[in-house]
Parts: sequence; structure tokens; C-alpha cells
Amino acid sequence: MQIDEYVRHDATALAGRVRDGSVSAAELADCARKVIARANPAINAVVEVFKAAVDPLPASNAPFTGVPFLIKDLVLHTAGQTMEMGSRLCAGFKAPAHDTDLMRRFRQAGLVTLGRTATPEFGYCPSTEAVLYGPTRNPWDHSRMPGGSSGGSAAAVAAGMVPMAHGNDGGGSIRIPSGCCGLVGLKPTRGRTPTGPDYHDPLNGLGIEFAITRTVRDAAALLDAVQGPGEGDGYVIPAPARPYTQELATPPGRLRIGFSDRAWSGSPVDEEVRNGLRQSALRLAALGHHVEEARPEIDYAQYIAGTHIIWCANVAAWVDQAAAVIGRKVDQSTLEATTLACWREGREYKAADLLGALATNNLICRQVAVFFAKYHLLLTPTAAQPPLPLGTMNANDPALDARGWTDKVFSYCPFTGLFNTTGQPAISLPLHRTAANLPIGMQLVGRWGDEATLFRVASQLEQAHPWPLIAPPSSQLD
Repeated sequence: MQIDEYVRHDATALAGRVRDGSVSAAELADCARKVIARANPAINAVVEVFKAAVDPLPASNAPFTGVPFLIKDLVLHTAGQTMEMGSRLCAGFKAPAHDTDLMRRFRQAGLVTLGRTATPEFGYCPSTEAVLYGPTRNPWDHSRMPGGSSGGSAAAVAAGMVPMAHGNDGGGSIRIPSGCCGLVGLKPTRGRTPTGPDYHDPLNGLGIEFAITRTVRDAAALLDAVQGPGEGDGYVIPAPARPYTQELATPPGRLRIGFSDRAWSGSPVDEEVRNGLRQSALRLAALGHHVEEARPEIDYAQYIAGTHIIWCANVAAWVDQAAAVIGRKVDQSTLEATTLACWREGREYKAADLLGALATNNLICRQVAVFFAKYHLLLTPTAAQPPLPLGTMNANDPALDARGWTDKVFSYCPFTGLFNTTGQPAISLPLHRTAANLPIGMQLVGRWGDEATLFRVASQLEQAHPWPLIAPPSSQLD
């Protein structure tokens, strides 16, 4: 297989080629490594190519046998591989000697893991510009950010290195880079994908593990392959009624869909983003849905105060644990300025502060549930602005205190984090472009546990308004 042919396929198509014998897994891995070698120096998405690929586990019915894959350098890990979490504090750290539950399922799905991708420090930034790795660049415009915190994975997929890659999402970290890079980014319902054995509820339930894909069908097939509780999980959510791949061709019926470009925070929304939202609403109406301007009403001050406490408390715990295991000191030589500020503040909290934040989350969930009792879906922009110039979201800015950083983070992505709090499924679709041809993502949010409806409508939109699978051809195809 030639490189220009490889990059035009999604994961489902590549797996089909392996099954019919027209290409081998070794050939696909060779193509992926060649694209990484040629494209990565300019984009800086992949921080390590493994000397030996992490092979899939034997399975006779694996849906993605032989498909190249990359994993984000945060939370999920392979046994004994380097895992640095975007931080100088963790440079060179080796993961525990076991695969995480989701990593094992990726392997069971037949994916061939070739390396790990860049992430901002401990994932707390909507861009991927860690001091440890240097900035990751958006394949659509190398002067722009790829989003975060799964920005390395998104940039790698958009550049054609692999057809899909692991990501996780604690405030929009799958959806935001998918929106920035013109990809499909699904955050499943809390509990749909496993996070064990190292974590039970990452970020006190805000953190969800999954992947970034080019197509809706890849997202559906991958979720079919990896969904379900892990061994020892504390609770089990209802299983899907049938495979998600079957939902793609299922008419959703006439749904009631609310849409809004008004951020709960009051953050300004770019006019091109607003125009994209209005076009998306019209497209949904043209598909037969009842679409009207509406959104959940929440107490934003309560919500952001609770979210800030949860993030700072978790940053403090992560940093203290890493420092103890690795034996490094915590200061400006090992942490970026805003991480250091969040660590310091988080260490000052009492248990009652965290419990109060979780109680606030409960109230917010009840407020949002009122809206979704009336509407099947909510449509919003994924982010308030198109991809920003690199350096705009500077996590190493010493002028920002912890709350100043939280406010800056969520001013760029005011639409995504709420649904980490509620645990609802949400997907970013690459439905629009700016006048400068930068991707603009649109977010659809479903009722709790209802990925099926998201897939039905996302598939409708993809068929009616298809998008490019990768960024414009660049040096990797020369």
C-alpha cells in the first residue's frame, strides 16, 4: 500500500483490507511509521515511536485487526512503557507492569499501538504546548494550536499518521482537539468505558476515556469493541440495546433539538463559530428535526467554583503522588507555572471543600436534567473560538494564579465541561470551516446513556455534509 492510499482510508476500511488479504498489518504499520517520520518533525504530535509495536491480543473476530494506533501519554498506559503525562516532573517515568483495562481492550480489538502522543501537563489545558515536549501544531495551520488535552492524538490523526488514536476528556479534551483538527470526537457516557485498574472515577467522575476518529462509523465500531465495565468497577451502567454500528443506518425519527451559542459563562463567541452553529441548526431542521433555540439553565458561578476545586484537588494529588514515586522536588523546574499554582492551592483544601464541590455537581446535574426531559439533544459550538495562535493558552504564565488559569481555560471551551459534570455523552463533529479554512467543531449532547441517538444523528449529518478525512496534503506525502 502506498502512503497516499493509506491516508485516505479510515480504520474500518483499513481493517477490511487486512481481512480480505489485500494488505498486511506489517504494511500498514510501515505506512504509519513513514508518515510519522515525515510529518512529525513539523507537527510534533508523537513524542515516542515504540521500538516494537504493542501487538494486539489474539481474537478471531477483532474489528480492527492490524490497524495502526497511538495512545495519549496520560491515564491509559501499556505495561512498562514510558508515561510522562506531559510533565518534566515525570520525565522518564515507566508505567506499572500492566496494561490498563481500556488498553487491553484496544489490543483485543486488533489495534497495533505504535507510540504515544503529546499532552499538556497533566492534561489541564485546551492546547497541547507542554514545556516537556514543545508545542504540537495544528496540521491545518502550523501556527495554530491543535486543541487539548488530546491534541497530540488529534494532530496525528488529522495529519494522516493513524486513522484514530486514544484520547481522554475531563473538560472537553477529546471534543476540543477534534473540533480544532476537523475530526470526530466522542465523549461517551460516564461508566461506558473502563478506567481501571488504576482509577475508579478519574477527576472525581469528570474524566472519560475513549478515542479520536475521522469518521462516525469508526467511533461506533470502536465503542462497540471497548464498552462495558471492567473487573472490579464499582457500578455498571445500562448496556446498549444493540451494537452502535447498527444505529448508523437507523433513522432517528423527528427529534426535539435545542441549540445555543450563548456560553453559560458569558464568554464571547466568535462570529464565524456562531454562523456555523446557525448553519448546523438549519441542517438539522432540513433533516426533519424540530430545532429551536434553547439551553439548560444552571448556576454558572456554582458550577465553575466546584469544577475549579475538583481540578486543583486532583492536580495536587497527582503531583504529590508522582513526586513521591519518582523522587523529584516540586518547583518551577519540574512544573509549569499554572500547574504549580493549582498544586499549591489544591494542597490547602480540606476534605469538606471537595465534598462541597461534589455536592454542587449533584445540584448542577439536576438542573441540566430538566432540559433533557424535554429535548433529545442539545447543539452548541465545541469551542468559543476557532483554533487560536500557538502561545495564546500559555500554561507556563507566571502571572496567572490557579483560579485565573481555570477561568482562562474555560473561557475558550465554555460549552464542553458541563457535560463532564453531568456525565452525559457528547460528540464533536467537524461541520464547518472558517474563511481561512480552519476547522470549527459543533457539539451534540445526548441524554444520559444515549449514545445511540448521537450516532444516528451524527451519521445523518456525515452523510448529508461529509468532511475531509485529513488536513490538506503536506510534506508527509512528498
